Amino acid sequence: MGASMAEQVIEQVAGRHPELPEHTAGTVRLDLHDGGRTEHWYLTIEHQNVEVGRSTADADMVVHADRAVFDRLASGNPRLVAALLRNDINVQGDMRLLLTLRRLFPGPSAARHPRHADQGTGGRSAPGTEAR
Repeated sequence: MGASMAEQVIEQVAGRHPELPEHTAGTVRLDLHDGGRTEHWYLTIEHQNVEVGRSTADADMVVHADRAVFDRLASGNPRLVAALLRNDINVQGDMRLLLTLRRLFPGPSAARHPRHADQGTGGRSAPGTEAR
């Protein structure tokens, strides 16, 4: 059986991430529940570098969710914070690391950077959508 979407994304998180603040440091354990089985992933974040492994060790932040939820998060939909607010995931520990984790997971495939959202319209509203 091949790796799930979540496993593929988690493995790809390993490495340097210049978009992370240099001072960010901590450990994150992701607990993926699938029926009666739990798979544990362990991320160590320090100096814009992320190491990925497997461990049940204590971490600064632990995220619990069903594998299906992690697979959806790995594809960018829903976003991590939205999943937390909907109670799809349970987070314990240093919540600041959740914002770091959010930067590591992909956004929705159709997402565009806000600076580029109005490209093609010349900064103008689309016809019929002007403010009244």
